[in-house]
Amino acid sequence: MATLQRIRNHGVFLLVIVGLAMLAFILGDVLNSSSSYFNKSREYIGEIEGQKIHYTEYENAVEQLTEVYKIESGRTDFDEDMHAQIRNQVWQMLVAKYTLQNQGEKIGMDITSDELYELCAGANPHQLITSRRMFAGQNGQFDRNYLINFLASIEIDAENAEQQANIKQAKNYWMYWENAVRLTAMQEKYVDLIKNLITANNIDAKYAAQAKQTKVSVDYAIKPYYTVADSLVKITTNDIRKIYDERKQLYKQTPNRDIAYIAFPIVPSEADYQLTEKAMQDIEEEFRTTDEVALVVNSNSDIMYDGRNYSENNIPEAYKEFAFAKGAKKNDFMALTYDEATRTFRMARLIDCGFSAPDSVQLKGIATREGEEDQDFGWFTEADLQKNIAEPAFAGKVGSRFTVALGMEDRTFEITGLTKATPKAKVAIIEQTVTPSSKTYAAIYNQANQFVVNNQDEEAFRAAAQEAQLEVESATNLQKMGNKVADLKSSRQIVRWAFNAKEGQVSDVFECGDKYIVAVLTACHDGEYRDFEDVQSSLRYEALNRKKAEYINKQIAAAKTLQEVAESFGGEVRHIDELTEDSYRFGSEGMEPAAIGTAFATAAGELSKPVRGNQGVIVLVPADVQRTDAEIDYKSEIAALNARTAYSLPYQLINNLEQNADITDNRATFQ
Repeated sequence: MATLQRIRNHGVFLLVIVGLAMLAFILGDVLNSSSSYFNKSREYIGEIEGQKIHYTEYENAVEQLTEVYKIESGRTDFDEDMHAQIRNQVWQMLVAKYTLQNQGEKIGMDITSDELYELCAGANPHQLITSRRMFAGQNGQFDRNYLINFLASIEIDAENAEQQANIKQAKNYWMYWENAVRLTAMQEKYVDLIKNLITANNIDAKYAAQAKQTKVSVDYAIKPYYTVADSLVKITTNDIRKIYDERKQLYKQTPNRDIAYIAFPIVPSEADYQLTEKAMQDIEEEFRTTDEVALVVNSNSDIMYDGRNYSENNIPEAYKEFAFAKGAKKNDFMALTYDEATRTFRMARLIDCGFSAPDSVQLKGIATREGEEDQDFGWFTEADLQKNIAEPAFAGKVGSRFTVALGMEDRTFEITGLTKATPKAKVAIIEQTVTPSSKTYAAIYNQANQFVVNNQDEEAFRAAAQEAQLEVESATNLQKMGNKVADLKSSRQIVRWAFNAKEGQVSDVFECGDKYIVAVLTACHDGEYRDFEDVQSSLRYEALNRKKAEYINKQIAAAKTLQEVAESFGGEVRHIDELTEDSYRFGSEGMEPAAIGTAFATAAGELSKPVRGNQGVIVLVPADVQRTDAEIDYKSEIAALNARTAYSLPYQLINNLEQNADITDNRATFQ
């Protein structure tokens, strides 16, 4: 199918989400089930504003978004992190959909079918549509003709099963972006509505203008906290707890877990090395002499033989000197060697050499249907192209054309450019990386399992690890829907265990990529706020500075002038010109809002009270406050104030909806 192939041909670019577009996602109706109420309740992955989310709905959404990523990125090899990102993104889309939908119903706001058509396929489509590269012309800009042709192509009757599958995939792709536009437009409507309610007024403008027009010059002295030795002050737990109580709202938390764990690396044994080396030795003579090179290589090597031509620029470094050596000739052989760094045995045979060919070719797709246009695809190396395209492309001349079969249709290409020919070599490579055998896996697993059997609580766990010289790692603040523990592969299973275990419990053995992991649950945090014990160390520094401020204040209690204060500080009097009420910084001292406020609250010429600042204790003497009675441009001031909030307002509004929504997240039960 030409339209879908066009998507694939442009699959080299990464998925770009415009603004908050990825919040947009409309999904199918919740599937009905004939099971009992109890069983049905177990089928729901969550509930958002009274809307139950069926597990099938969620999984269908994950599958659809995965397909969109595949089409847009041209990749299919997504790792576990990418899959976790997609799953989390789907949940956020669902939250955005149902919270905004609920709000829209309350205020009578929606996107009509006519509006949606104009936004998707009208004269001026939404940016989400115009930014899709598959709808771009040869100049790289959006071309509505491509969009119209695409929409027509997904409505045709399929002639066979393959075409039917392609049309279905293309329809799903379009439906995703159409629904994305709908919800994004809904969001934009909502933000515009609220934005007109949240606006600065004349009083705000007056204060903002006066803050800029009101200035004062200040003389001051500062005693940095770091100049007072820690040993001169004493802090208690109550001092730290006082700060904790002041900041408690900042320590809200969701349930989380702390664990400690040890790793048993799964590495090859000596027997595995010997087995791999013998396997390579056994085929060395056959590889050296066979006429069936591809068969021998592809049956024994980690690197498949596809007959490609290497240049000095793209041949693996280990074979460059061999393939391009002076005097190299056909059927030269590189004997078996071993690379310790990569645990790889390797050997190679020179299939052909002494010839030259271009490194890259520039191709253009020739239109074969009415309404289509030729399409420039750009430059490709031989490795970028599938074999049936690469062979005629690199064998032809500039201006020549060739036709190849791609799926169910033929495509014609024109060679529009070739780089200068460079020396090439055709090399067959056999590499085998030493990997752990099943016997090795079993031996290491048994070692880890024996550790679990012998150590059933945290104390025994840590003591045994120390005795065996095994490093104990820690992972804190594990979230219920967390996908990983530190950088451990496939470690979601550990998170699930941690939320079902009891404090002090030792886990079974987990296989996490190239490691076996044994963990112990060290702490459960289920309270609304983080425990004081968990944060007191981070507050100790501030408590220490508060005590130092008290110490400094006693030092200068008798000082009557700023000069006396400065001498007491062991410093000098400093000066700031034209400090304004809306200043963000106190001269070169940085962010010191308390000092700025004190400068305007203290009478001219008077010595201020000591200010406990962020960096130290500050004492100041302000001059007369200067006010400019310039006429206030209320319109400009209001516009400036609104502009300050315009950037963050959309996020704040949507986030506020979600924060106040009634949401139950049961995904951890299913993942």
